[in-house]
Amino acid sequence: MKFLVPLGLATLFVVAWSSQGWMGIAMVGGGVMMWGLLHLTRMMAVLRRAANQPKGWVGSAVMLNAKLKKGVNLLHIIALTRALGEQVSGQGEQPEVFRWTDNGGSSVTCQLVNGKLASWTLHRPDEPDAPDTPAAPSETPAALPAHPT
Repeated sequence: MKFLVPLGLATLFVVAWSSQGWMGIAMVGGGVMMWGLLHLTRMMAVLRRAANQPKGWVGSAVMLNAKLKKGVNLLHIIALTRALGEQVSGQGEQPEVFRWTDNGGSSVTCQLVNGKLASWTLHRPDEPDAPDTPAAPSETPAALPAHPT
């Protein structure tokens, strides 16, 4: 699969040479360079936004869980969270495991295999036990009818 992009570029350059000569090579080269610069600019903008947030923090872990899709790369996840993930796995281990936590204590743990999202889990903290009996409605002075005197 990784050989398709270089093969496609080589084919594009051959077709450009055969149809336009050096002018075709210059046009295709300019287009490839523009694509590379656009990709680099997007990557730098994502990382610049992520640098301004605490590591491993996300606004809402539940919303992140809903937006994740299998097969996306780490840069896409960083763009969604606007923060670098807290690395749970060891440096250079496969699968790579990153965690993002929100202010409520909920967290999303992502496993990436070869740089692509393979699986993720949402962890929500336990809710405090609610009382068994509902509270009785209280009467407030504003709720009482007014008596004429």
